Amino acid sequence: MLILVILLNTQVFSQNPIIRDQFMADPTARVFNGKVYLFPSHDIISPTEPEREWFSMEDYHVFSSENLVDWEDHGVIITQNKVPWVREDSYAMWAPDAIEKDGKYYFYFPAAAKPEFGRGSMIGVAIAEQPAGPYIPLETPIIGTNGIDPGVFIDKDGQAYLYWCGGGMWVAKLKPNMTELDGERQQVQGLPSGGGLKEGPFLFERNGIYYYTYPWVKNNTTELLYYCMGDNPMGPFRDGGIIMDESPVGCWTNHHSFVEYKGQWYLFYHHNDYSPHFDKNRSVRIDSVRFNSDGTIQKVIPTLRGVGITDARKEINIDRYTSISSDTTVVVTFINPANKFEGWKTIFNKKDAWVRYNNVDFGMGGLKKVILRVHSFRGGNLVLYVGGKGDRTQLIAKTEIPPSGKWSILDFNLSGKVKGTQDLFVTLEGSNSVQVDWLRFE
Repeated sequence: MLILVILLNTQVFSQNPIIRDQFMADPTARVFNGKVYLFPSHDIISPTEPEREWFSMEDYHVFSSENLVDWEDHGVIITQNKVPWVREDSYAMWAPDAIEKDGKYYFYFPAAAKPEFGRGSMIGVAIAEQPAGPYIPLETPIIGTNGIDPGVFIDKDGQAYLYWCGGGMWVAKLKPNMTELDGERQQVQGLPSGGGLKEGPFLFERNGIYYYTYPWVKNNTTELLYYCMGDNPMGPFRDGGIIMDESPVGCWTNHHSFVEYKGQWYLFYHHNDYSPHFDKNRSVRIDSVRFNSDGTIQKVIPTLRGVGITDARKEINIDRYTSISSDTTVVVTFINPANKFEGWKTIFNKKDAWVRYNNVDFGMGGLKKVILRVHSFRGGNLVLYVGGKGDRTQLIAKTEIPPSGKWSILDFNLSGKVKGTQDLFVTLEGSNSVQVDWLRFE
């Protein structure tokens, strides 16, 4: 009746956060050659003081995906001790950006400069023939770019612009070589005043509107994401509004990018999912973006579920739920507090407690069983349903989990044919608590 199985699946899925084996932040997403490429910063615990209690980054990775679900890590593309102008022990390789022009890929990054090259942080460029590299950094930083958080934009006429922050929010044209400023930098005009720090500028265009977006400590607490709109890449801009509210758990920073992929706009941003007590180690998330008819951006509400369709044959972590019955009947917590990258577990505590996880692709109806990693100290029962638009329309499995003090991988037959893309519901039957790590179908 119950069969122990061994699972060898190590894929990464579309649940938030999307990079699930290391800390990544400040994500810039770009579409190159039909794929989404992700260029984040890489949070670590610094081996030097005082950075041990502050933001610390020594290198950059690049990731890619064709479906926003499965992400390939192409490895390190730039590291602080292999860039001629960067201090080798600075650990200040903060938010980057990348763009393609004339078949070459330009990666822009900030770092602390050696004294002979400049003062404080400056912005450098590395160039590659392919989006995943290898990238070759230039010998010197871009003259006139004291600051951090570069953002780059190429308009329809081919003119490129560089945005950054440091003593204000700056913009300048780039020369056709993409490695030098073309003229003087200027302060970005039209941004709302007040509040605290503004940083991390990212500009994109949609339907003739230029959106200047940035993190802002508007209320002198933590960063929210904000935007302004304009008719020219250099501004002036007019007030837009809030893209995403401050973190509900006090993660001090947020940093983001927008990308359109296969007809849908997405917001990439970060949060401290795997490091709730140290918000200098952050993780990348994705959520969908919608615009109003006048071009304004609808506020994005962060989700655990993320985006994309999940293959029923891969692990489904229902702790990244779409909705739950309540946070008293269902509890989500780390499986192993000593290694948070092991992820979370879902604890069903009361009768009829439920979790809904949307957009699961069951295929053409050939699935026969469900496999779960579960445990229950007293033994318990879970019931699985599928449906759409939040409604349960078909019971597909009942599970009887034997009492145990440790995790078991069990399988149960499905009670009927299930196919297509549907919402999955997992419900506790009875009052004995059950814990779930993941489930999948085969």
